[in-house]
This record gives sequence, structure tokens and C-alpha cells, in this order.
Amino acid sequence: MKLATLKDGSRDGRLIVVTRDLKRYSHAGEVARTMQAALDDWMTIAPQLAQLAERLEEGTTRSEAFDARQVHSPLPRAYQWADGSAYVNHVELVRQARNAAMPSTFWTDPLMYQGGSDNFLGPCDPIVACDESHGIDMEGEVAVIVDDVPMGAAPDQALDAIRLVMLVNDVSLRHLIPDELAKGFGFFQSKPASAFSPVAVTPDELGDAWKGGKVHLPLLVSVNGRLFGRANAGIDMTFDFGKLVSHAARTRALSAGSIIGSGTVSNKKYGGPGTSISEGGDGYSCIAEIRMIETIRLGRPATPFLKFGDTVRIEMNDKSGTSIFGALEQTVQRQTLEQQP
Repeated sequence: MKLATLKDGSRDGRLIVVTRDLKRYSHAGEVARTMQAALDDWMTIAPQLAQLAERLEEGTTRSEAFDARQVHSPLPRAYQWADGSAYVNHVELVRQARNAAMPSTFWTDPLMYQGGSDNFLGPCDPIVACDESHGIDMEGEVAVIVDDVPMGAAPDQALDAIRLVMLVNDVSLRHLIPDELAKGFGFFQSKPASAFSPVAVTPDELGDAWKGGKVHLPLLVSVNGRLFGRANAGIDMTFDFGKLVSHAARTRALSAGSIIGSGTVSNKKYGGPGTSISEGGDGYSCIAEIRMIETIRLGRPATPFLKFGDTVRIEMNDKSGTSIFGALEQTVQRQTLEQQP
């Protein structure tokens, strides 16, 4: 089934069930008012939501037209948002861009940071930034929402705890990252609010594309209407989601509703960095990666980071070309006094 959160003026919105073709939705308030409420009692609530989803598909329950501009991220806020770097090729390239050596353990032990989860952007909300000079970048990713996960859970146990899958734009301010990491205390100002896809789906909705804890489909990333990347999320993923969730739970239990991200989807080519769409390759899921490759080739980056007015679109289609999660479509905007808290 496919679930979303309708904006209703409250912080946590209202849970809705969406048709597979993303055209209609039904309110799920009689079952669970919010997405978090459903996750808190998933084993009881999920079968009821599945029944509602079936009636919605059959057209036997009241429904309304679905509009991605009217929804929050599936969880407008979460108890935890931890983002991994499962595509180690991406990590290697970005660290090269910062002239930082990459320890060999990064290929065997996942990298993960704890992001801000108090306020996510909606899938069509603007990316509001203070200054273009901060190096505004998108990062196309896949994420999962888990049920309760006990501390020390093994990868198989962690994989079984995955309840929903969605897409992410993990916005980064690249020019702020080096100084923050040099302090030895991790990301903070360089990682503003992330945005998630209009709907989150249960793994069974992905069919055979969900295999081995990975989504084996291309992630489509466009900038200003031009395709920027189509890297396959199931290829070159060093750590599957079972391993990522297990890593997050190594020394702490995870609460239902915790979100674990894959990190930027990145593919290699013939053992080396991937190539751009213009060169016939699968492109990239973030700008930092192509800038690193340009630096290797040209001695300096040529592709600029995002500017005010630029629009980013992130989407994933099934094998028939139908959108699975709906599209994140966000325009970069300058922060104004009215937008300040």
C-alpha cells in the first residue's frame, strides 16, 4: 500500500491512503490519524490500512484527487533521522574533493550521521537557503522507516523491521561541510532540512525490485527540467538496508518511526567513477560528485551548485514507467525575513 500525510495546518498532518497510480486518496483517520500513530501500533493498524487501500483501489470508498503539492513528507517530523553512506563510491569521490583520505574501513563499516528530524520539508516545498555561496546541493537517496528495532539487532532482524520505503532529497551546503568536519564533531549547519517523497510504500509494492534489502530501480534526478542522473539504487550499494539499520541499532534501540537513509545513490562504470548523461552514462544524484570528476579531469570543477530559482526533481518509476513514490519537485529560494521563525 501507499501512504501519505495530508497538510491540514497541524504539525503532523493527517494520514491518507493513496492509490497505486497516485491519482486518488482516502482519509485514514478512522484507523490512525497520523503516520506516526500507525507506526506505533503497526501490527494492528497495517491490516486495517491495507483493507482501506483495497477498497480505494476498487472504488468502493470515498476518495479525492491526490495532489503532491498538498502533502507533507510522509513523516513531517520523526523521532530519528540517521543517514548512511551505502554507496561508498560516492563517499570516496567526495572525500577526494575535500583532499581527505578515506580509511579502508569505510568499505566494511558503514558511515552514518544523525540528521535534524524536527522539521522535514514537503516534497514540493521550496529549499530555502540564506546564501548561494554556501554551495547548495541536492542528494537523491532512498530511505526506509522502521518499526521498533532492539539494540544489537542482526541485519536479517533489522531488515524484517522495515515497514515503509521512500525517496529523499538530503539537501547539503557543501561549502560549509569542510570546516564543520574539521572540528571533529560532525554535520550540523551544513545539513538543513531534508525532504521526502509524496508517498511512502510498503516493500511489497516494489515487487521484485525489492530484493536483498535494496531497491533495484534507477533514481531519476533532474535539474531545471534536464536529466542529471539515473543511477540504479540497487547497483554498487555496498551496505543494504538490513546492514544499515543493524548498524544504527548497534548500541541503541530504534523507536518505531525512525528513518534510515541510504546516502547519495551512486554508480561506478568499469570500476571507475560514473559518467554524465551527456556522455551516455547514468549521471549523478548530486552535484558534488560531478564536480569531483571534473576536478580529476580538468583540474577544477565546472558545474555550479544550485542557484536561487533552480528546480530539482527526484523520482523513481517502476518497470512500466509509472511513478512509484511520486516526485519531489523543489525550487531553491532565498530566505526572506517573512520566512524566519
